[in-house]
Amino acid sequence: MRSVKRTRRAEDRSDLRDAVTISVAVGLVGVSFGALAPAAGLSPAMTMAMSALVFAGGAQLLVTGVLAAGGGIWAAVAAGLVLNLRHLPFGLALARHLGGGWSRVPAAHLVTDESTAFVLARTDGAPGRPRRAFLTLGVIKYLFWQAGTAGGLLLGAAVPDPSAFGLDAAFPAALLAMLVPMLRRIDARRVAGAAAAVGLACAPFLPAGLPVLAGLLGTAAAGRPGPGEESS
Repeated sequence: MRSVKRTRRAEDRSDLRDAVTISVAVGLVGVSFGALAPAAGLSPAMTMAMSALVFAGGAQLLVTGVLAAGGGIWAAVAAGLVLNLRHLPFGLALARHLGGGWSRVPAAHLVTDESTAFVLARTDGAPGRPRRAFLTLGVIKYLFWQAGTAGGLLLGAAVPDPSAFGLDAAFPAALLAMLVPMLRRIDARRVAGAAAAVGLACAPFLPAGLPVLAGLLGTAAAGRPGPGEESS
């Protein structure tokens, strides 16, 4: 019994350390979002509300990036919703690890790319570890994201022209950073290449924001790897 408790404490300490490390990196992305969101026309209150209620870095960066490029609000919202559709299979993968009942409702707000990978990598530990790991990362990451957004707003207010410091590149850089780990699979690279080609082809002819949605046609390139291909 004592050995089980020691194992659980060791796992919890390790999970807490890893959760803080991940959350610090996420908070830095939040700083970029907070600094540039006002330049896209979002007030400080709207910026903080988006971080608190949406809590999805990729979608927030995409929505704000579309608005900053001159795209309409509906194109921005549609792009963000489409990007967040990936949370549906994430939720299905995590459901059996997070208990049942109404407790899943607030837990759903904490489902992200990082929390999904974090939990699924800890399913062979002590009983209850996946749920504890999920809540640990979810709460800490949420707090760091809010703090990063608030810090970015203060930074943006102190810098009249964020683009002069290259901060305008934060949106595409952050999105690219989240995309790169997904490109290990052959079919993911095909979809990314096709989506980029469609988006670039449509850019001269469509209003800002719409080429991103047109890039969804790149999903038609998904499929099983062909002969000789490896999902490295």
